[in-house]
Amino acid sequence: MENGASTLKAPPDLAIQSRGFGPVGLLSMVLVVTASFLPFLRDIVPLLWVWWSRTPWSDIGYARPKSWLRTIAGGIIFGVILKLFTKAVIMPLIGADPINRTYQFLVGNKAAVAGMALVVTVNGGFGEETFFRGYAFERGSKLLGSSPAVKVLLVLVTSALFALAHYPDQGLTGVEQAAITGLAFGTTFAITGRIFVVMIAHAVYDLTAVAIIYYGQEQRLAHFLFR
Repeated sequence: MENGASTLKAPPDLAIQSRGFGPVGLLSMVLVVTASFLPFLRDIVPLLWVWWSRTPWSDIGYARPKSWLRTIAGGIIFGVILKLFTKAVIMPLIGADPINRTYQFLVGNKAAVAGMALVVTVNGGFGEETFFRGYAFERGSKLLGSSPAVKVLLVLVTSALFALAHYPDQGLTGVEQAAITGLAFGTTFAITGRIFVVMIAHAVYDLTAVAIIYYGQEQRLAHFLFR
């Protein structure tokens, strides 16, 4: 006869369960998504989930680049070009407002621009990419698989959610612009599986936008090709 103690089952591992899609996993997703509505919590809660659930960091794109120099340089170039192309070509073509009305207080405002630069770097480049690309893609691929069709679906869905998240403070123009950047960053992440280049590109994109507003160049860039 077996010893009674040997038949006792170990208590369920909540950490491992939080990686699945059962009650614990769904609850953890609700908590992470709820936290995403608060910028600074968005920055850390997905990372706390990765640590708690013992999810490999590489699953959310936190993989060491082969070359930090190429990653940083590529992210900077990508971010600047994407911002200038979006502002001077794409947004005018779709008839978007050339002025970002929400952030006009930054024009010539030295006192505000430094703080805004910090916010867009931390909450934009780091926080939004960790949530909308790293975390969202990890959850989606674990649920649906990693086929090319699923990757396309994840790019489209996360881009739509990313765009809608910009409506409360930036309106329709913010949604249009975020949809473009979401598609660009999402596609890059889907192809590479690495997040640092899109983090850098996102931060640089936003910093370039802040600089354009600060120096009062929005109208000039928006009408550079289309008068």
